[in-house]
Amino acid sequence: MNIRVKGREYLNMIRSWVIGHRSWIKTYCLLPVLLLFIIHYSLFTAHAERVYIDITSPAVRKLPIAVQGFIGGSEMSDIVKNDLTFTGLFDCIDEAAHIEKPEQPFNPNNWKGLGVEIVVKGKAIKDKGLSVIVSIYDVSDAREVLRKEYSGPSDLLRPISHSIANDIYKTLTGQRGIFRTRVAFVGERNGNKELYLMDWDGHRMQGLGVTGGILLSPRWSSDGTKMLYSAERNRSWDIYLLDMNTMREKNIVRLNGLNMAGNFFPNNKEFVFSSSKDGKSNIHIGDILSMRGWKLISSPWIDVSPAVSPDGNNVLFVSNRSGSPQVYIADKNGTGIRRLTFEGSYNTSPVWSPRGDRIAFVRMINGKNQIVIMKLDGTGVVQLTDRGSNEEPSFSPDGRYIAFTSDRDGSKGIYLMRSNGEDQKRITPKGLKATGPGWSP
Repeated sequence: MNIRVKGREYLNMIRSWVIGHRSWIKTYCLLPVLLLFIIHYSLFTAHAERVYIDITSPAVRKLPIAVQGFIGGSEMSDIVKNDLTFTGLFDCIDEAAHIEKPEQPFNPNNWKGLGVEIVVKGKAIKDKGLSVIVSIYDVSDAREVLRKEYSGPSDLLRPISHSIANDIYKTLTGQRGIFRTRVAFVGERNGNKELYLMDWDGHRMQGLGVTGGILLSPRWSSDGTKMLYSAERNRSWDIYLLDMNTMREKNIVRLNGLNMAGNFFPNNKEFVFSSSKDGKSNIHIGDILSMRGWKLISSPWIDVSPAVSPDGNNVLFVSNRSGSPQVYIADKNGTGIRRLTFEGSYNTSPVWSPRGDRIAFVRMINGKNQIVIMKLDGTGVVQLTDRGSNEEPSFSPDGRYIAFTSDRDGSKGIYLMRSNGEDQKRITPKGLKATGPGWSP
């Protein structure tokens, strides 16, 4: 495949690509790396060996926890509480019920009568920067199970708070938290579309300066250093690669017809995409290093929306070969094609959970698009949304949450929910039309 072949004219005029806000990007796009040396921490007590919450248990109960207002940093403790509460794994006891004051030493007897099992205390010092000491206490064992000191610039108050929430989560569940992850999406103001980036909870939102007449959902590489997306520019629908370290963009697929980006293989070098360069849409594989590509699935039908499994052994795609759009799965070499969805006349946009054991997709139900989830064999189908029209699901890196697009409030925005459909909430402002979320690793 010659990736530089000129494209056929399919769509309207586009705006030129602009790179802006470089200073912000260098600070925030590289946050996971940056935090390693701007947030200093000291570990005085090791993580407890005990797992307080077994998140793999089907009958997991909420852990009663008291996050006391941090001395000199109540905004930080509020962020920590919001992070933990959204997981559905913690019951954060109202501060009005606390007997022990934040400045008082931990005393287990002050908490047993309230049913509290874990207490979190913190103290923040704001001078030229920000320094925070946080302790986690086990009430039943009357001991400190974790003590850490964090420091960094004051303008990184939210990332530091999310780091604290991650450490609490790891201490109590044994699993990594998602509170420092980010969500990329397509935002539109006054008809202008641009790629945006925000924290997982919708804060610290910023445009990346990447524009197009039409932009589609960005897809991250598993190492978080690259992003794939489709854009219509100069009346050509191409696929682009954005280097998240340098914020430089590269056109990697330019063929006749419509070219739609899928996601990366685990090697972060190859990726899947669909192209109608031959007059009908087929599934292809591209290589970002060699700039070469080849067909994976070729048929007389329309085959679109490819998605590679986390282990790289399978590819989901949507095809009308049964007469209506349905979700199919194939082996990594394009063979062994089998149908997964048999209910409904319109099923599309399949995505893998990070463990590869579940698939979320979009099904039209009573004239509205809804997010549905199922097991890999097509069983265990559960409808997750029922308000408005809902599209473009994207799993969090731990598979416990899903970001998606919805118009339930009158304008399209990005929403979050737990992967069982609970606690659905909008995280983008109504003044910004937002679509196509892509959750970072």
